[in-house]
Order: sequence, then structure tokens, then C-alpha cells
Amino acid sequence: MPKHTSTAGKRAPYGVAPHATPVRSRGQQYSLRGDAYHILLTVSWPTVLLGTVLLYLTINLIFAAIYTSLPDSVARIPHHHFAQYFFFSVQTMSTVGYGEMYPATTPANLVMTLEAIVGALFYALLTGLFFARFSYPTARLMFSRVALIAPYDGVPTLMLRIANQRRNNLIQAEVSVTLLRQEENLEGSQILRMHDLRLVRSRTPFFSMSWLVLHRIDETSPLHGQDANDIQACGAQLAVLLSGVDETLNQTVHARAIYPSDSILFGRRFVDMISVSPEGDRIVNLDRIHETVALAGEPVQP
Repeated sequence: MPKHTSTAGKRAPYGVAPHATPVRSRGQQYSLRGDAYHILLTVSWPTVLLGTVLLYLTINLIFAAIYTSLPDSVARIPHHHFAQYFFFSVQTMSTVGYGEMYPATTPANLVMTLEAIVGALFYALLTGLFFARFSYPTARLMFSRVALIAPYDGVPTLMLRIANQRRNNLIQAEVSVTLLRQEENLEGSQILRMHDLRLVRSRTPFFSMSWLVLHRIDETSPLHGQDANDIQACGAQLAVLLSGVDETLNQTVHARAIYPSDSILFGRRFVDMISVSPEGDRIVNLDRIHETVALAGEPVQP
């Protein structure tokens, strides 16, 4: 699933589908305790690793300060030698214990017992977090940067392309496309209305190469009679969701993309990205998934 975003009027990075303008909300009740697990699963790997190191150092610094405050708490460490107490704390928490330093008093043994418990909990939670992040099922799908509206089999058609970047299949893959645009209701209020677009083919038994998603713009389509200016004026966006069962993981995976109005182009068609090798094998050229050409007699759009 793409993680880069782009605001209206900008293009997403290569190989990444465009996303909608970020939405901000007010009045949300935020709970670090209630959302901690979700936050740790969604932040970047560098943030998780940096946070882990900082938390590890903080815990050992706290216990080193406690050992330092206890007189003659650890054998073979001069009193108030903070660095040695810190390394003793690291050995205790990691259960290494090189045998040179050991608790010499009852209070020190009690603190060491508490640190051993904290260390066991820390490593257990850290192991669970890392396993959850590594095992989290994701789909590596590539969406075309733009969606096109042009004749297809003689009918005006909305088109976009999706490609599977992995070598395995998505079983019972299903795609949906929703049109979002500003409309005025009977009371004269402006609302954001959603229209589910009927697709020529919305599911496939297995998805291994590429998929040209098609919506015929006939009299029943909410896009009927719309041109580029109409789509820009109402701030139309296309929300695309694809889901399927990863045959390797045997788990359902999802991928999504949102096409803002400036990513919906008229009078262009996609360049063919599938070729056949001399041996008869089908080759999917993912480098061409975004390439389009203008139709004859149609104005060229950037």
C-alpha cells in the first residue's frame, strides 16, 4: 500500500498513485494510551528504531541513578561512579552479567529484581511490536498516476490501470471506484456526495499482472455529459479500492488510491504495457504503466 501523498495540483512520485488533499479534523479526542499500538504500527521504521534506542537508554539511566543513590550498592564500583552503574544496569537488563559487578546490598538486590522484571516486559513488548510490523500483510500494487476519459470500444470510458508488483497472485481480487464531488441538494446546501461507479469488470479470480479498470460513461453514469471544466469546478475525486487474498500469506490485503480532479485527463489513452517475448512469454513492463498518448484530433493535456 502507497504511503506518499500529494495535494491538489501536484503529481505523486513515480510509481505511486495520487492521493487526496489531507483532511484535518477538530474536536477529536486523542489518547496516547489507547492509540499507542496503532501509532507504533503506522510510524516509520526509523522512528520506531530511534524510539526504541531512546527508551532503552532512558530506562538504564533511571536505574543507574537509583544505584548511584544507594551507598555501596554494587560491588567493585566506586561510589558515585555513574558510568559504571549505567553499564551495570545494561548488563542486568540484558541478563549478560560478566561477573565483575554484582549487587552488594539488599536494597540493590531489590532494585535489580525490579529492573529484571522491567527488562523482561520491555523485550517481550519489543519482540511483539517488531513481529507485528514484519508480519503485517500488505499489497504491493502500482496505480497509474492518472485516470483517463476517452472512447473505448466506441463508448466514452473512464480508465485507470493497476499492476501487481509481486510475483504471486491476489486471489478473488475485487476493485471498486467511487466518485466524490461537491453537489447542491434540494435545500440549496453544498454537500460532498459519493457515487459508486459501475465497472465493466470489478473482480477477477486471480490478479497477477495488470488490470485496466473501465467504467462506461453512458446515460446512467454520474459522469455523463461532464467535461474537464465540469470536473474541475466540482472538485471531483476518484477513490479506488482494491482488495484480495494474498496466496502466499493467505490473508486479505488492501490497496487504495485517490485521484484528484487534475489527475483525470480527457482525450488520451494508455500505452500498451504488455508484450510477448520470442519464446511466447507475456512480459508486463511496469515502467510504462503511467505512459499515455493523445488521441488523434484531441487536444493534448499535460
